[in-house]
Amino acid sequence: MPETPAVNGSSFSRWRISVLVIFCVELAVLIWIAARTYEAAPPLPAAVITPAGRTLFTGRDIIAGQEIFLRYGLMQNGSIWGHGACLGPDFPAEYLHSLATDTGEIFSRALFNKPLSQLGPVEREMVHGRTALLLKQNRYDEAVNVLRYTAEEASSYESQLEKWRLYFTEPALNRGLLLNQISDPDELRKLTSFFAWTAWASAANRPGENYSYTNNVPYEPAAGNRPTSDAILWSALSVITLLGGTAIVLFAFGRFKFLGWKPENKYVHSEFVPLANTPAQKSVMKFFVLASVLFLAQVLAGGMTAHYRADPRSFYGIDVSSFFPGNIFRVWHLQLALFWITICLIAGGLFLSGSFGKEPRGQARNINILFWALVAVVFGSLLGEMLGILQLAGDLWYWFGNQGWEYLDLGRGWQYLLAAGLVFWVWLLIRQIRPALREPAEREMPWLFLLTSVSIPVFYLPALFFMGDTHFSIVDNWRFWIIHLWVEYFLELFVTVMVAVLLFKIGLVSRTTATRVIYMDAILFPAGGIIGTGHHWYWNGGQPAGVMAITAAISALEVVPLILLTLDAWDFIALTRGKDDTGASEKDIPHKWTFYFLMAVGFWNFIGAGVFGFLINMPIVSYFETGTNLTPNHGHAALMGVFGMFAISFMVFGMRQVSTDREWAGLRKYVRTSFWGLNAGLLLMVVLNLFPSGVLQFLDVLNNGYWHARGPGYMDRGTSIFLEWLRLPADLIFIILGVVPMVIAMLKTYMRLRGREQQGRPYGKL
Repeated sequence: MPETPAVNGSSFSRWRISVLVIFCVELAVLIWIAARTYEAAPPLPAAVITPAGRTLFTGRDIIAGQEIFLRYGLMQNGSIWGHGACLGPDFPAEYLHSLATDTGEIFSRALFNKPLSQLGPVEREMVHGRTALLLKQNRYDEAVNVLRYTAEEASSYESQLEKWRLYFTEPALNRGLLLNQISDPDELRKLTSFFAWTAWASAANRPGENYSYTNNVPYEPAAGNRPTSDAILWSALSVITLLGGTAIVLFAFGRFKFLGWKPENKYVHSEFVPLANTPAQKSVMKFFVLASVLFLAQVLAGGMTAHYRADPRSFYGIDVSSFFPGNIFRVWHLQLALFWITICLIAGGLFLSGSFGKEPRGQARNINILFWALVAVVFGSLLGEMLGILQLAGDLWYWFGNQGWEYLDLGRGWQYLLAAGLVFWVWLLIRQIRPALREPAEREMPWLFLLTSVSIPVFYLPALFFMGDTHFSIVDNWRFWIIHLWVEYFLELFVTVMVAVLLFKIGLVSRTTATRVIYMDAILFPAGGIIGTGHHWYWNGGQPAGVMAITAAISALEVVPLILLTLDAWDFIALTRGKDDTGASEKDIPHKWTFYFLMAVGFWNFIGAGVFGFLINMPIVSYFETGTNLTPNHGHAALMGVFGMFAISFMVFGMRQVSTDREWAGLRKYVRTSFWGLNAGLLLMVVLNLFPSGVLQFLDVLNNGYWHARGPGYMDRGTSIFLEWLRLPADLIFIILGVVPMVIAMLKTYMRLRGREQQGRPYGKL
């Protein structure tokens, strides 16, 4: 089918309408689900009382315990309902197992006059059945806002005060927390109250239903927690959705030849010629330098975090936990990853915007202001997170210390500054591309570029919708608007626009082809990516099983656009091998290594986000798996493999743009080494450590319960420790052969650029 040029954008009117309709419908459903969280979240009782009427703890104690949990950075040690770190236990699961064991022990002695460990199989099943009946009964009285504990539950609560005191005493048990980090009896009582409430919500049946507020998570047969029928049914139906969606899209791509990245039939001269850069574009290079240094710091922090899983007692003979706890390293590992990738996207957007028109006055100066503002936010927040966890931030811990929510650890004040920086960044983009918006024949692409840029600060706002004392289930709802929706839709769409602009400006595809691909992805991504956010909410206490039916089926469609993105890898190869206008030779593509990293994006998108993502998104798998090593297996392959590789592709693009041919010849060896080192290291990380250890941990959940797989019973096994040490070669390859060469190349590039500018010399010949 011949390609019809878009003269004034009218040929894209149907695409625009389709995108708008799909986006609005899916966002409306997501808002409806979010609103239900406020109604369906587990109640916070005013008081929890014993059969004798004595108050054990209050709702204020629960919230205070939650704030203690956040202030000490415990979400970067363990997890709540599977959400958080994998170093320590899942706190509700551990509390619930102890509660079931304590209750079973009481019933065992009352029924058979002997301890639980001495019971036969039939007797044990009788005790477990009675325990499950007791714990499944919901004794919350809504009329008076009181939760009535049984004598068994009250007794277990009292005994677990000592259990959790011991947990915070021994770094080998808690996987590297600061020695005696929490020792105040009142703080321990409130923290235990928070754990007790999360365990109650995990076991007690939702009113009128036969499953708990968390849809029976965690898996704990002794407490009656087993997978619901909904989890099984909708897992099976989600596979049908996936197969059907894949078939439809592949049929469309086979039927309509104009879909996808199609190379031009004639040579088009690139608008991105090395050394032909504006002052603003050259000023962007410092962003890439900062990103590369943060990348190195991030992987070093990740190596330390992994070491705490293998040997929490020491770091090659040094007891680091005595002065620097493991949860600080994990906070930094996550925050640095988000920072360096975001900085690359900001820099890439600024660089590309310079190709849309004449540079406005003062643009370079304003970009420098944004750079130093980002430096202040990055290093200020990292320092604040450390001071917060070490309890050195005082009453400002939530605002300028460690906010405590996984992925959103930076203090609230730093969040406001980051949001302001993103708005300032959008303003800089508007200044640059405003002239192109007035050109009828050219404005479609710059408008798409601008709109996707605006969506990034706008949809970061849910990060500001909660505080430390907000109900945990409500926070988890908004938290995943950032973790999933912001990343897996808006950032992914912005990435697509950036690639389209790059390919068009280099001259490899036409304006119409690039614009069509943007619209196609804008239709496909929300099909699963918006409502698909709900697969994070299966077990957070805020959604009944009915919501699982909607989100599980839609979430399966997330894989469909990822399959198509994998096809992009071959398209990129074809584009870089295209002929010139005489057909006699291949095009000279200066940015070939940029495309190699984009090819890696396609590969990891399918493997990390597609295969590993779909594996853990199915409700029945997620039920047993959430919070095991299969989660970071997906996270590492998707975040680093997709967004990390894309961020580096623009780092390489910037390097090539400001380098002469001779300089690039010297830099290319570092870039080539980095490409293979990063991909080989990441692949070995998955193959040798994350995937096999995740599978074994999943098996341990099935055999011994979720609490066991998240505790020392599994973590200290010889096989588990061996798999953790197997990660060392992968980490060394990733760091030494992957990250370090890229940092060296970036520093060399920037020093040469600065040297030329300071001496006032022209670039010279290419």
